[in-house]
Amino acid sequence: MSDETQKPAAYRVLARKYRPKDFSDLMVGQEPMVRTLTNAFETGRIAQAYMLTGVRGVGKTTTARILARALNYKTAEIDKPTIDLRMPGEHCQAIMEGRHVDVIEMDAASHTGIDDIREIIEQVRYRPVSARFKVYMIDEVHMLSNTAFNAMLKTLEEPPEYLKFVLATTDPQKVPVTVLSRCLQFNLRPMAPQTSSASSPPSWARKASRSSRMRSPWSPARPRVRRATACRCSTRRSPMGRAASRSMPCAPCSALPTAPASSISSNIS
Repeated sequence: MSDETQKPAAYRVLARKYRPKDFSDLMVGQEPMVRTLTNAFETGRIAQAYMLTGVRGVGKTTTARILARALNYKTAEIDKPTIDLRMPGEHCQAIMEGRHVDVIEMDAASHTGIDDIREIIEQVRYRPVSARFKVYMIDEVHMLSNTAFNAMLKTLEEPPEYLKFVLATTDPQKVPVTVLSRCLQFNLRPMAPQTSSASSPPSWARKASRSSRMRSPWSPARPRVRRATACRCSTRRSPMGRAASRSMPCAPCSALPTAPASSISSNIS
């Protein structure tokens, strides 16, 4: 048979299939970062290093790729860094797929030593091959050792004009202050429930949430907390019987001062 059968596309998980492509997709939830970058690109004040922080799954690596795409954006009409990435550029496809020669991605969780940073420093002196900027994206940068941070500090402070750093971390407290002070930091926030398209959960999700809040018979018993109530002297029991228990005061009431019997009889009369 001459007809070639088309192979089905490889399965991709939703987190990779529906990744943001440009800054217009990041406008939902990351408006402060997009607004800051838009003003910086329009005025030509582009920082030499960026620090992206946030919880896992918030989109730090995707945002770093979009930022590298904006720095190296080039079409037949536009040849400058821009935020408007609606039309695919010359380097956009390779950058988003992580295979561009001038955009180097490094996982600091598996490259923590000074030898890895020394390799980056040795490659810094070479200009980019085809793009406008050579961009180094270092993920989980807080995993670097102290000697690696110290070795990178000078290059991070005074890089060449064609070099940009994009650092990403989930724990910025572990990054030295000397590194944080040399980066433009953006804290990526998770999407709020009201900004998502499905703001109201379905009925089965509401029932599941209610059932999850019910206490299981195997769960430990909750400690009972006594509430402050009024005095119940008349309800206290006594070995003498019910009649004696009604006239038996409790400890706080017995400590209160009582009026003499003569004054009580005079008031009654």
